[in-house]
Amino acid sequence: MSKKRILITGGAGFLGTNLSKRLLDEGNHVISLDNYLSGLKQHVELFQDHPDYEFIEHDIINPIELEVDEIYNLACAGSPPQYQADPIHTTKTNVFGIINMLELARKNNAKIMQASTSEVYGDPEVHPQVESYFGNVNTHGIRACYDEGKRCAESLCFDYMRQHGVKIKVARIFNTYGPYMDAKDGRVVSNFIVQSINNESPTIYGDGSQTRSFCYVDNLIDGFVRLMASRDDFYGPVNLGNPGEFTVKELAEKVIEMTEANVEITYHPLPQDDPTKRCPDISLAKKELGWLPDIPLQEGLVKTIEYFKSIN
Repeated sequence: MSKKRILITGGAGFLGTNLSKRLLDEGNHVISLDNYLSGLKQHVELFQDHPDYEFIEHDIINPIELEVDEIYNLACAGSPPQYQADPIHTTKTNVFGIINMLELARKNNAKIMQASTSEVYGDPEVHPQVESYFGNVNTHGIRACYDEGKRCAESLCFDYMRQHGVKIKVARIFNTYGPYMDAKDGRVVSNFIVQSINNESPTIYGDGSQTRSFCYVDNLIDGFVRLMASRDDFYGPVNLGNPGEFTVKELAEKVIEMTEANVEITYHPLPQDDPTKRCPDISLAKKELGWLPDIPLQEGLVKTIEYFKSIN
């Protein structure tokens, strides 16, 4: 079987780095593309001596011509502080970016996986969230650049499939954590770990009763690979996340205990449109992909804490 040429947009980011590692280990040729708005150069340096890794600095809001067999479109900052810093660019990344990648897929007759998000469900009134739920999103709030951008990207994927026959896959990603997270990206797991290992008080926004479901990155990447390899008439959208549900306060207390930090939690006001509940129904992923995340939070946090200590 010939070696696949696989493009990863957002390749220098958290998920892109973990996916690059997996695909290179499987013997593929990886083309990593990133504009370094949220990706990190040290992630690219991990692979710079690998003969099947190439990096291109590029912003997908602009078209690009490449020869590829598969595309994983992971481009777009995933943490609220990052995507809210330049909301217009965030929307452009999601909308112009997916159009450019779908055009590239069409020209190459390549398969494309769109990294969508649980944020398309907004502050959900259905719990746990199923793929058939249309969501409860504030179309003009401070998170809308990401939420609505991702919803538009999903619709464009399906329009390109119907109009041009592009082979699409749509994954809705729930909270993910693990090695190669950016210590400064503002996500709740990285925040709590970095604060605790530096003996600073973990910061909770709201009273900490809001729930999240945390999936270890190796499990998520396995879901990506299974989705890409699934039959052509299964497009998704499909939820990929760990259905284990924890309050944010429980997470903070667990991290404090595991890092043996002598700190107290501090509380700040809840940001606008922060979801009160978030938990995936993964029945579809189990049925269609044979996928089930098997790394519990405790085990995943041990590995993630070790990673952050190693770079601290």
